[in-house]
Amino acid sequence: MEESTETTQKETTNNICGEDSDENRTDHATGEVSAQMSDPGAANNTSSETEARYDRLKLFDKVMQKSLNKFIEHASFNRFASMFRPLCKKNPQKMESIHKQFIEELQRTVQEDISRLIEEGLLEFKLKELDKLESAAKNNTDPAWRPSGVPEQDFCSFLMPYYQKQETYMRLELKKIRAENAALAQQVQAGRESVAQTEHSISTAVNEWKASVTEFERMASSLCPADLFDV
Repeated sequence: MEESTETTQKETTNNICGEDSDENRTDHATGEVSAQMSDPGAANNTSSETEARYDRLKLFDKVMQKSLNKFIEHASFNRFASMFRPLCKKNPQKMESIHKQFIEELQRTVQEDISRLIEEGLLEFKLKELDKLESAAKNNTDPAWRPSGVPEQDFCSFLMPYYQKQETYMRLELKKIRAENAALAQQVQAGRESVAQTEHSISTAVNEWKASVTEFERMASSLCPADLFDV
């Protein structure tokens, strides 16, 4: 049990030393960037090197790994054993094996979730888009947006352009629908006029046919008197 405690302490010390070295490297890189910003000439000379070294995805992965290590530290064997004291007293070696498997499975699961987040969220593409926006913003001399301190105003300033675009879109769609309705109304009116003309033509033809039949009957009755056929 004492050997396992010493081993855990050594691992914790190594992790802390590793984190300190990462922090030192991060501070060193930050200092280099600050020095380049203070010296424009040096920044121009080393711009390509800075762009090659500055990778947001690698930085994100480094931060996530550091956070994962911090999280694993909180799941130490002592805390794990304190939750299962009777079992730990009965078989400490077995509990150490279970804790090791637990840590390995926890790291694997969290790492898979991080990879799935990067893949499903298109994080690499989004970070590249962020680089493009940052590069485009360097040439923009207009003052950047800053919160006013009044959440209602900030919220309205964010939503109003969206609603204005939606209003413009709805007005265009309404205008389009009204034009389509007007065209359909003209078609319906033209159809009604065509039907009315057809009815008038049919009525005229029927009247002419009736007149011709009446005329034919009158002529037939005058040429052939009915008393000639009496028997």
